[in-house]
Amino acid sequence: MHTVALTPMFLNQAKREGMADKDISDIVNVLADNPNAGDLMAGTGGARKLRHAGRGKGKSGGYRTIHYFGGDDVPVFLLSVYGKGTADNLTKAERNELAKILPKMADAYKKSASQAKAKFGYK
Repeated sequence: MHTVALTPMFLNQAKREGMADKDISDIVNVLADNPNAGDLMAGTGGARKLRHAGRGKGKSGGYRTIHYFGGDDVPVFLLSVYGKGTADNLTKAERNELAKILPKMADAYKKSASQAKAKFGYK
């Protein structure tokens, strides 16, 4: 099982989409069990898109999430969620931006975790 970090953008979008807590919990459980689930999105630096069933909607009418897993020493970052009819594929500019941001996000997490370990005497 892996830790899943829900980003503020994901939480805002989940609220806007009217997602139930159960839907969010189901998505977190899927990603915690399999952080490499979903289709790798070309040109993003490792982001993945995954389809999820919504309440009574099935996968074809449910939600799409974008997440990033940078390795066993970082959590799965749940970046974005949208309903099937809400958005299409990312633009080239959006993919390029993700490719810049994602490694920095993982590095910032690693640095923060390392500092916390040093502060509290963990190895």
